[in-house]
Amino acid sequence: MIRTGDQYRDSIRGTRDVYMNGEKVTDVTAHPAFKPLVDIRARIYDMQHEAEHAPVMTVRDGDEVNAIGNALPYTQDDWWAKRRATDHMMNEIGGVVTRVGDETVGEMWSLFDGQDVLNEVDPQFSANIETHIHQVLQGDPFHVSANTDPKGDRSKAPQDQDPDMLLHVVKETDAGIVVRGAKYETAAAYANQAFTKPTIANWGNEALSDYAVGFICDLNSPGMKFICRAGFAGARGGCPRSDARDYPLASRFDEVDTLVIFDNVLIPWENVLFYRHTKAATFIRATLHRYSAFAYVQRTLKQADQMIGTALFNARQTGLDKQPAVQEKLSTLAVWREGINAHLTAAIALAEKSPAGLLMPNQSLLMTGRVHAISNLPEMVHLARELCGGQICVTPNVAEFEAPDTKPWMDKFYSINEDWVAEDRRKLLAYGRDLLNSDYAGHRLTFQLFAQSPPFAHLAAVYRNFDFDGPMAFVKEGANLSDRVTGGKDLALGDGAINTWFSGAVETKEAAE
Repeated sequence: MIRTGDQYRDSIRGTRDVYMNGEKVTDVTAHPAFKPLVDIRARIYDMQHEAEHAPVMTVRDGDEVNAIGNALPYTQDDWWAKRRATDHMMNEIGGVVTRVGDETVGEMWSLFDGQDVLNEVDPQFSANIETHIHQVLQGDPFHVSANTDPKGDRSKAPQDQDPDMLLHVVKETDAGIVVRGAKYETAAAYANQAFTKPTIANWGNEALSDYAVGFICDLNSPGMKFICRAGFAGARGGCPRSDARDYPLASRFDEVDTLVIFDNVLIPWENVLFYRHTKAATFIRATLHRYSAFAYVQRTLKQADQMIGTALFNARQTGLDKQPAVQEKLSTLAVWREGINAHLTAAIALAEKSPAGLLMPNQSLLMTGRVHAISNLPEMVHLARELCGGQICVTPNVAEFEAPDTKPWMDKFYSINEDWVAEDRRKLLAYGRDLLNSDYAGHRLTFQLFAQSPPFAHLAAVYRNFDFDGPMAFVKEGANLSDRVTGGKDLALGDGAINTWFSGAVETKEAAE
């Protein structure tokens, strides 16, 4: 059953060793660096109970009401519902959050699709994944992902250096496996559990390896430590004063990244999803974002809306939106935004059955959409900076707009007309600075290399999922090549995508009738 915000807070309060700025955090629900995100996640939980939001945020399964983000996807309607819920959530909280659970639960579904691979290791592991998928659905935990290790010297195998540089199993017991090492996990300090699995690294070329392990980690487990980076909305430049109004995004949406230490942590056997089998680890790395990429790319779409809205407000307040050069730049942003939108929409419209019978977004369209979204993001950020102009980096803080000695001057030089007075203009410039130009903005841009994996992995996913047979069949027929050039492979020629969509539309229409 869906939880309340208070139940979520109770589940993370006073149960773990969390450190920030060299000090131990006694209560993550009250600490100023964590509280904004804890409150957002609690708000999402509470939205699921409120009449205004529940129809969008939840789904009924028999007598139970569950979070729509955790529900297994079987139809296109399921994906439209997930997309509506994510948009609704971000519209309600007024910003973009990456780690709230719906974006990482899809990694579990990829494991569900790989049960045949897991059965090669141990049928118990295959049963464990199905159990945990239903526990996520019914228990509604805040579920995150753990991928990246410190890694150490990447020119060496993990066995040839400090073995803890990659998370590994040090002992088996009757109760479970004992693991050591570390993982970087966003939001781990205030989440409930993490799907922990190997990173993109050499965990060994053997068929069996202690580094090829995946499990569900209860983040309240003994032996864990959470060492967090400081937030981006604190005091700047040694100045003791810091006003949240100067950092309207960082002060509310800075998701704390954490180095999670596993110091001989016991993982019960029922939480182990695969162990020692490198084939299972390789499969997981190849299919990890089969579903979750959709949620990540959708968040980039909302980030595009932030950038377009900020740039357009800035251009219109001074009348620059009437200039063709400005309109061209705004159109470029819109083309990028609509390209993301088109890929997400088409990925649902041409969704395909997974090996386990789920409906997964069309993999070629989803993965190429991710490349379009992320590879163009740095350029689009700079384009939005151009449209906002240099004032986002030179405007004084809110204190100067309120101090008696400086307020008159700020009102004089920052008021444009009766519609755009100094206070509104200050708010827009502070928002633009935090979105595009601050420490927080730079962090969000770099974070894509961590949260969505590096560009080479994006392109590798495209290579694995794009249908090369169609173009090759077209050329084979047009050039009248012999069958020998395909090595006996039968290449399909035709309007596959359109036929797939039409067949799905007919089936949907017949089912509705």
